[in-house]
Order: sequence, then structure tokens, then C-alpha cells
Amino acid sequence: MNKLMKMFPPRPLELLALLTALTLAGAAQAETLSGAALVQALRQGGYVLLMRHASSSHDVPDKATANADNIKPERQLDQTGRNTAMAMGVAMKKLGVPVGDVLSSPTYRALETIKLAGFGTAKTFEELGDGGTSMSSQAVAGWASWLKMRVSEKPRAGTNSILVTHLPNIAAAFPDEAKGLSDGEALVFLPAGTGAGLVARVKIEEWPRLAQGAPPVPRPGGGDK
Repeated sequence: MNKLMKMFPPRPLELLALLTALTLAGAAQAETLSGAALVQALRQGGYVLLMRHASSSHDVPDKATANADNIKPERQLDQTGRNTAMAMGVAMKKLGVPVGDVLSSPTYRALETIKLAGFGTAKTFEELGDGGTSMSSQAVAGWASWLKMRVSEKPRAGTNSILVTHLPNIAAAFPDEAKGLSDGEALVFLPAGTGAGLVARVKIEEWPRLAQGAPPVPRPGGGDK
């Protein structure tokens, strides 16, 4: 290949396309992580967790059964969703996983997931929202491109970014990775600036199990606690 490149040097645009393809290929081949290796990697930061909101009812509650802060009202988490969101948040704190930027769909069920997990204040984006079935194919494609761009952005140093959205949004941007994605499940990506490689899939019920078998969180000054 090197001899061919010397004989037929690529033009600038061709070289740019080649470098981009190699970068994306490298991202797509990111090392798969699980168990203790995944925990240690997340503790270092640098990953993006793209998460489907926790389990929710398909029915919109009436004012009598809606949560006090669900003013509109709109769909909210069911009991399973509330329990698993809280358990995930407790587990991530126990694991010592640092959370940085949190991006969310504006929908109540997505924001409720973040609130119960204790991820902090989220920034909402229309592109992560539930656009419904009336969205044009052009709009869906635009949101998918936006989501790919966000997932490829590196988190702030020493933290992991969390994006909470809906299955159609994830499937539009990452159709292969989203197959069989369950309520509350997270796709863990390693961003590379121009792309991102999937390193793990973690169901929301798995976080407490990870916390049970994880090595101790290192102390700031060294050693374990």
C-alpha cells in the first residue's frame, strides 16, 4: 500500500477522506469492556453513556395520579422505572463513576430518570426529545446526525457524559447498536472526536450487580477505602 501511495500520491481531498475513514474505523474497533475492567475505565472518565430512559407507563396519568411536579401532565416512570433509576444512581456513586455533563430529552420521563438517579442538573435538547410519528424523515436524519456528533464529543476531563433520550432517537443514530435495547439500558461509547466506538452495553438492572463485585474506590491520596 505504501508503494502504491508513493507511485500515486492522493490528492488533498482524497487524503482527508482516507484519514477520516481510518479514524472512524479505529473508533468502531474500540476495545469491549465488562465487569471490573469497565468499572475501572469509567472511574477514569472519558466515556459517553447514551441511555434510554427508565421504564415508563404508556398512558398519560390524570391529575389525580400524576406526580406533583408533572404539571402538564405527561408520561412518567412506572414503579419499576423509579426503582431501577434510583438503584442505578446509588450503584454509580458506590462505584465512584464521575458524572460530568448531563444532556436530556425535555420529556418528563427522561428528566425523572435523571432526577431519581441523582445525576445532577440536566441540559435539555429538542434533538433528544420525543418527536412523535409525525416527524419528517429529514428531521429524523437531522436529529440522528446531531446525536452522533454529541456522542463523539469527549467529556470534560476526569468525567463521563450522560445522555438520556428515547429508543427511536438512539435507533436512528445507531441502528445496529440499538437492537434489543431495553428500558434504561445504556450504550457506553469511547468518543474519538470524529466518531465513537461502542465498548459496552449495560442494562439498568446490572449497575447494582457491578457495584457488588467491583474493586474498592481508590482514595484520592492513594490506597483503597
